[in-house]
Amino acid sequence: MKPAVVRPLVGLISILVVVAVVFVAITLFRGGFSTSVPVTIISQRAGLVMNPDARVKMRGVQVGKVASIEERPDGQAALHLAMDPSQLHLIPANVLVDIASTTVFGAKFVQFVPPANPSTEPLAPGAVLDAKNVTVEINTVFEQLTQVLSSIQPEKLNETLGAIATAFNGRGEKIGQTLADLDAYLAKTEPSLGALSHDLTVAPDVLNTYADAAPDLVDTIKNSTKISQTIVDEQNNLDAFLVSAIGLADTGNDVIGTNRQALTDVLHLLVPTTDLTNEYAPAINCALGGMADLTHQPPLPAPGILVSVGLTLGIERYRYPTNLPKVAATGGPQCSGLPHLPMNTPAPWVVTDDGANPEQYGNPGIMANSDAVKQLLYGPIAGPPRNTAQTGMPG
Repeated sequence: MKPAVVRPLVGLISILVVVAVVFVAITLFRGGFSTSVPVTIISQRAGLVMNPDARVKMRGVQVGKVASIEERPDGQAALHLAMDPSQLHLIPANVLVDIASTTVFGAKFVQFVPPANPSTEPLAPGAVLDAKNVTVEINTVFEQLTQVLSSIQPEKLNETLGAIATAFNGRGEKIGQTLADLDAYLAKTEPSLGALSHDLTVAPDVLNTYADAAPDLVDTIKNSTKISQTIVDEQNNLDAFLVSAIGLADTGNDVIGTNRQALTDVLHLLVPTTDLTNEYAPAINCALGGMADLTHQPPLPAPGILVSVGLTLGIERYRYPTNLPKVAATGGPQCSGLPHLPMNTPAPWVVTDDGANPEQYGNPGIMANSDAVKQLLYGPIAGPPRNTAQTGMPG
């Protein structure tokens, strides 16, 4: 080839080689020839200094980079990561995600934080993780402070602070005492917080009950209004009634006050009688019940009282002092099923100690089957006399 052609061709090839080297270097620097695995991070916000190609680190080692940042319709941010496949098996599936920065002014990066109990499963390609924390940038603080300051009018703020300073000037002791009193009041109120909390808890049920009863309460108020109006209309009669009641009270006070001692004595004397009446109330009920049955009996053929009288053999006379009458009957009230007794049933009876027992041994009366006859027929019999005809006697 001619020298005039070779030299330009060599120069062109050299330029292409240099361009290719630069392109390859840039591509290698950007990771163009390396494979990556996609992982998505969902965060409330990405931060003011979060840019594509930001690093993804775990324990200080870069394991990927931020491929792109997407703003979602709900206001959240989606960070699409390009993860190094060789490092993916070292990241647990339940890894925690923080969006942090090296300094308050530094750029953001994604940091994987190992959990307390790491999963045995590695992070899968295409996984979607939630970012828990996003470091607040100083830019955000300044932005929010600027918004607050722009909303406050400096002259009104100055007037407000001046009024507060004037109000507090010279009143430090009173304000301190007020705070001390407030602290003491809160200390006394603190034990009742449980009851207050319970009252607030049950208050809705109580208010609902009052709401359900509101119509009846309104009706009651209306009726009270009518009653009040009636009292107003009948005030003259009410005054007369009250005057009469006062007069009756004065008369009653005079009567009771004059006879106070006599009434007291009567009440004291009635106490034993009422106690005895109360004790024997069942027997009195039986007696009254029997009298009630008598009212249903047919009338007598002639006015008067019918009496059935019979003559019996005489018995031993009463002897002194063995048969003196006594008041020693005990046992309380006795009803024994009266006044209603079954048919062919003898009336019940009660044995009492009143000093008169005609059936006792030694007062046999006239007997045909005596012990003397047995002794005469059978000879002397050991033991006490035996007389089966004597009820209650031995033998």
